[in-house]
Amino acid sequence: MNRRQLLRATTALGTTAVGTTALGTTAVGATALGATAVGATGAPAAASTPQAPTAGQTDPLRIHLVMFDGVEELDFAAPYEVFSAAGFFTPRPVEVRYVSATGARSVTAAYGTEVRGLHRWAPDEADVLVVPGGGYARRDSPGVWAEIDRGTLPRALAAASAGPGPVLAALCTGVMLLAAAGLTRGRPCTTHHKAKADLARQGGLVKNARVVDDGDLVTAGGITSGLELALWITRRELGADTTTALETMLEYESRGTVWSP
Repeated sequence: MNRRQLLRATTALGTTAVGTTALGTTAVGATALGATAVGATGAPAAASTPQAPTAGQTDPLRIHLVMFDGVEELDFAAPYEVFSAAGFFTPRPVEVRYVSATGARSVTAAYGTEVRGLHRWAPDEADVLVVPGGGYARRDSPGVWAEIDRGTLPRALAAASAGPGPVLAALCTGVMLLAAAGLTRGRPCTTHHKAKADLARQGGLVKNARVVDDGDLVTAGGITSGLELALWITRRELGADTTTALETMLEYESRGTVWSP
């Protein structure tokens, strides 16, 4: 049984990952998000002493966040913060990168934030590929619709799903990019409430849950659901102790239902 089949068969809280090291570097323009978004710069006061790594847990957990013009700021910033901060509470290294399927080195987000220093598209080097949303309500503006019309990102996502690829995760209307790639048809999933009808029309088995975990496909609802998506994946990959310590540091408790088979 390959990794993709194993993940679909079970949604166990501890899974596997392999990879390289170091947090990606990401500069953000001076907007409401501040001047930089490179992750935390020091161990938080709430950090507990991580347990010694066990066999198979010394390879980094590699998270790639997919970026495109018109992406919603909170959609990408919230998961980036959660995953980056998770590294303080586990002996397992955690790597978080912003990546582009088009070779872009920077993007301009929905509210004007410029994100620079994007990494190359390399889903074979990721354990989890996270797709944010943005711009779905504005068909003539940069965002999800523009990426669907261009086709480059949906094709790249479809290719990434072939074989024993990364876990594909998406939140908000980023799920519609997976739908455009044909990856939600016949699969339990969710998205922003205003896009659920579209997701169902494209064959998704829409569930009324904050997060829907179908093994190698994990989806979440609108905007702030990115916190739950990242915390749930952290729980799956790094364990409950890491996640509860992380919630304490963030002063945020997961809410809503996680649907799983």
